[in-house]
Amino acid sequence: MKSRTLTDALLLIGGVLVLGVSPFAGVLDISPLQLVSGEIDAASYAVFTELRLPRVIAGALVGAVLAYCGVVFQALFHNPLASPFTLGISSGAAFGAALSIVLGLTLPFSGLSSPAVFSLMGSLTTILLVYGAGRDRFGLTSAGMLLMGVVVNFFFGSLVVFLQYLSDLTQLYTLMRWLMGSLEIVGFSLIPYLALLLFVALLWAWRRGVELDLIGLGDELALARGVPVRVRRLELFVLCSLLIALSVTLAGPIGFVGIVVPHACRVVFGPSHRGLLVRSAWLGAVTLVLCDAIGRTVIAPAEVPVGVITALVGAPIFVTILLLRRGGQLFRQ
Repeated sequence: MKSRTLTDALLLIGGVLVLGVSPFAGVLDISPLQLVSGEIDAASYAVFTELRLPRVIAGALVGAVLAYCGVVFQALFHNPLASPFTLGISSGAAFGAALSIVLGLTLPFSGLSSPAVFSLMGSLTTILLVYGAGRDRFGLTSAGMLLMGVVVNFFFGSLVVFLQYLSDLTQLYTLMRWLMGSLEIVGFSLIPYLALLLFVALLWAWRRGVELDLIGLGDELALARGVPVRVRRLELFVLCSLLIALSVTLAGPIGFVGIVVPHACRVVFGPSHRGLLVRSAWLGAVTLVLCDAIGRTVIAPAEVPVGVITALVGAPIFVTILLLRRGGQLFRQ
């Protein structure tokens, strides 16, 4: 108990330091003293408030969403390799963005770029497809959702490749940059919606985490313990799907956070979902903000897309976790 409390304290303090320092990391030198004392010029202040601060907040929210949904999907599908993109939502979003870029479609909305708007539309379309095909007369099924997610991933992935083939060099560059994942956002357009949904998700985790423990052990056991499995699965499906749709719209598809962070937290803190969901969300937020800070400083003034950094860092970490858990023991309830 004491070691877990110490680990929680270190995780909290380290995370606060990362989130506090990250807005000041970048090519333009901005110090906290300048900001507090008011000795900051208008251009630097605009960079801080309109670029860096929204970027850090968005990174924290997206990272928290990816890690949270990774924990949920690993429990729902009883699969240690399940991730936030298991249901094909990222591929649907990628197809929407690709369609906008290659065909020159414009539909700006609420300060969002056209690729972002079409990305959101592609995500929502995918959600409806998976929901419709993953149902049977008894409600949503894990197997149905998982299989439909795989099919949708392949289908929309193929369409994205086809659009890449049709695109010119400029369009191809724009599309590839989007597919790598990036937090190069301006302003706070989608941030309030994502923050509100994430708050609802964390509240659900606090109130219903024990029920997710039982669902993770099997539907039959959960039903025997009085858990309304169909209702909870539908709640989680809708909640996580909307969270992923907004996060992909905001930052593009960012891999590894949603699979590495949940397993790392499970190794350290155990399998109880009530605490696991909250801790994973916090560690996911800190991880993505840290990776983004590394990406924009390691070869400054150029930037490395955050999706590249998460893959480079996440792959060896996941291999380490896999070796520590002896392969077959990776996922324990």
